[in-house]
Amino acid sequence: MMFWVFLLMMIAPFVIGVPLIVFAIKRVEKGLLRNFLLTAGGSLAGFTIFAVLHNLFYGLFIYLLGADFWDRIGTTDEPFFFIIAVFVCPLGFLVGTVGSIVLGVGKLRGR
Repeated sequence: MMFWVFLLMMIAPFVIGVPLIVFAIKRVEKGLLRNFLLTAGGSLAGFTIFAVLHNLFYGLFIYLLGADFWDRIGTTDEPFFFIIAVFVCPLGFLVGTVGSIVLGVGKLRGR
């Protein structure tokens, strides 16, 4: 059961983010709204990509260099992709979403 929940939580942002990117590129004219939509979609898709890269690099280094590799270099994990997935992508999604909403409400009031 938990495997399916984990799988859904990893795949859902990617499945939502990629169509948002495609929509922004094909349907929205160039400008600030398009940039905000691309930021939101890229952050959603990036979350899944960077989380998978984090796990792949962690496992790859253990496989190639041994289980004690992380202790020898002074860290217990691969931090680069993890930090991007956990901190940068949600912040980018928040910025893209709030910016899109503000611009969308502004366009509706302007009509």
